[in-house]
Amino acid sequence: MGMFTKAALCILLSLTLTACGNLPRGAAIQSEIVKGAEEPDADFSVYPVSKTFLPTVSEWPHTGERRYGWLPHSHGSNAQIIRAGDTVNITIWDSAENSLLMSPGQRSVELLGMRVSEAGTIFMPYVGKIRIANRSPDNARQTLQRRMESVAPGAQVQLNMAEGRTNSVDLVGGVRQPGNIKMPDQDFSVLAAISAAGGVDERLVNPRVRLVRGHKTYRTSLSRLLDNPKLDTRLNGGDQVIVQEDDRYFLSLGAAGEENQFPFNRDHVSALDALALIGGVNDRTANPKGVLILREYPVSAIDPSGISGPAQQRVVFTINLTTSDGLFSARNFHINSGDLVLATESPVASARTAVSLVGSAFGLLNIANN
Repeated sequence: MGMFTKAALCILLSLTLTACGNLPRGAAIQSEIVKGAEEPDADFSVYPVSKTFLPTVSEWPHTGERRYGWLPHSHGSNAQIIRAGDTVNITIWDSAENSLLMSPGQRSVELLGMRVSEAGTIFMPYVGKIRIANRSPDNARQTLQRRMESVAPGAQVQLNMAEGRTNSVDLVGGVRQPGNIKMPDQDFSVLAAISAAGGVDERLVNPRVRLVRGHKTYRTSLSRLLDNPKLDTRLNGGDQVIVQEDDRYFLSLGAAGEENQFPFNRDHVSALDALALIGGVNDRTANPKGVLILREYPVSAIDPSGISGPAQQRVVFTINLTTSDGLFSARNFHINSGDLVLATESPVASARTAVSLVGSAFGLLNIANN
């Protein structure tokens, strides 16, 4: 080997070893992320996910989503109920001679499209205002007939109703046939309304149901409603039902099977679920002892004792996939919306890259020497 070759080899080896700490990598090493967590001025905390830690973190506030309540199921009448804003069609039959209501030879008269006023009344000729709101159609018919007896003792009354806005609900989106749905009775539930609208759009991932009643909003998942019939709440006239895709998500970066943004495909996504969704960790470069979950809590959640909340606003959870406790605990650790799942890189990967570079350098020098 010539002097030039030896000198070039020494330079290459020196540069390769110097660059080992700055080699191109796809992810950080775990020690780089958690470095400084024990320092007094650290602005983040590190918590290993283990069986003993799970009860503690379960008491901490949820992050990344607003929490909504839901209404329990209640029973209503199977009958239709007339409300203000509904429309009624009335037919009065009277065979008496010289009837005040009929022309000579006429046996019936129709009063069509009579809208129930805000006060719940309609106006009847020769009788005046009659309150029919909050009654069933048959009960309202009997009321009208009794009031008509003073002017037409033998008259018979027939009544049909058409539901107005206060006796219907709006299916705003997420169903096959969105629109205004008439309530057939007062026991019309959320699932019944969704069914009447053609069912949920099958393209939605983990659909969630939002119920808007006046100025209040309630929300739950469709799967929860299907699994628990007691939550299939009864609707009120004027309610709005919106079916939407779950807008919660988490991120994955580093030596993961896929770096991307992933929607929640179920109500509760565990750390193991998240790892399956991202395609696991890279077999060649990832450190199975260093799967990190980065989460940021609101300032109001901080508890220096770490009991009711984290000691710092920024938190790094570490998961060791090489132990049974780490695997079982990952199955029971819930991912929050907005979490970052980071698969760190193994230090061995950097060493392997450095060795490869040295081997390549020897190959180049051999070619040059020959």
